[in-house]
Amino acid sequence: MTAPELVLTPSEMRQADLEAIRRGTPGIELMRRAGRAVADSAEKLVSRGARIVIVAGPGQNGGDGFVAAAILVERGYRVSLGFLGTLNRLTGDAAEAARDWKGEVGPAEDAPFQEADLIIDALFGTGLSRNLDGAARHAVDRMNGSERPILAVDLPSGIDGDTGEARGIAVKAACTVTFAARKPCHLLMPGRAFSGPVEVADIGIGREILAAKGGSLFANNLALWLHALPKPGLSSHKYERGHTLVASGGATRTGAARLAARAALRIGSGLVTVASPPEAIGVNAAHLTAIMLKGCDGPEGLHTILQDARLNALVLGPALGVHAGTRAMVAVAVQARRSLVLDADALTSFEGLASEFHGAFRHAPTVLTPHDGEFNRLFKGHPDMLDPESKIEKARRAAAYTGAVVLLKGADTVIAAPDGRAAINENGTPYLATAGSGDTLCGLIAGLMAQNVSAFEAACAGTWIHAEAGASFGPGLIAEDLAELVPGVLRSLLK
Repeated sequence: MTAPELVLTPSEMRQADLEAIRRGTPGIELMRRAGRAVADSAEKLVSRGARIVIVAGPGQNGGDGFVAAAILVERGYRVSLGFLGTLNRLTGDAAEAARDWKGEVGPAEDAPFQEADLIIDALFGTGLSRNLDGAARHAVDRMNGSERPILAVDLPSGIDGDTGEARGIAVKAACTVTFAARKPCHLLMPGRAFSGPVEVADIGIGREILAAKGGSLFANNLALWLHALPKPGLSSHKYERGHTLVASGGATRTGAARLAARAALRIGSGLVTVASPPEAIGVNAAHLTAIMLKGCDGPEGLHTILQDARLNALVLGPALGVHAGTRAMVAVAVQARRSLVLDADALTSFEGLASEFHGAFRHAPTVLTPHDGEFNRLFKGHPDMLDPESKIEKARRAAAYTGAVVLLKGADTVIAAPDGRAAINENGTPYLATAGSGDTLCGLIAGLMAQNVSAFEAACAGTWIHAEAGASFGPGLIAEDLAELVPGVLRSLLK
């Protein structure tokens, strides 16, 4: 099995660079390897003899650009190089790389972008900490306006490496070549859209160094959780595969629970039961077949049902209602110490009451699945949760505070565990923006947890499978389709 893909923040990557240098690889050698990787990527995009315009900045990223320029000339390309700033102010490895360039150097903002077959953006890398202005902004504006393909070096200039946000203006790259590991901005929106496909070049910084300097942030792909995905054996039976309980709303609010319940059944939970208010039993009974049904009259009813220890995973929230009764049901579930997924109304019912969640979930596996609006409502009055620009940092702080895995939904869903691990999902699809999609996700996660998959791995796997199922359908997708698409995704994973 391939090791999970590490994602390093800019500061972690700088530490990894320094460690590689400390272990004997000179900084200029790392820069030359990076520049060679840029040249190799450029060769895949344009044919020999093409016109390439490189814009280099005043830091390490610019040094990579100078190295690439010299190599590309040797390989038969016509290269123009523009520099942002004053050459005599370059220092260290970047200054040495610039000395190897024997061609002319013009101002970056005046580079002949319209004449290029390819533009290489080596203006700013991960060290950018301010909005682009002046000559830098003008250069980026002209690059974007040229309608020529742009290859970004490390990341598109103007994108914040930690948050993926654009610093006033940013290069819209056709593709990006980065070094040793992807950075958060390559997976977080809008940086992911600005980066295009990202190639990771090996420049000789070993995984052991990357893991030592980072090691807690991952891309959410198969290597992270496939080993934990339940694989039924010949002697497996339903009682070994867990029993998921989903709480239903009232008579006119039952569909969300059924969506979650069906998803739990499809992902492999051996049994699934919908806990229904008395007035909704008839509605739910008319729609359920393989899924069982129990009457549940509020918190007291839930307490009674949970006396059955075989009910080992629980979904609370979808269409349950925003009121004190929902808060009481959450309290019952927490006290019962079952695997728990809280979404929607189970979160919004605690608007401004996040202190009631402080450390509440440390004694049982729990996943909270807010979107941005629910997150902001829940943590109203907690600026330490709401102020960070980084979506990763928000999710991590909330996970540490609550003791639950926090799945902060969106096009760039972030899943964070209380121990600091986090993963960024990147296979999302806009077709999931449909009513009931989140309810299905809850069921997938709970169904995995019922089968004894850890909360973090269940959240990561459920998110990926949910997105893959949605993408496999495409236009016209509605939430009822999602659970029926899960078997096809599982078939491809478990073959």
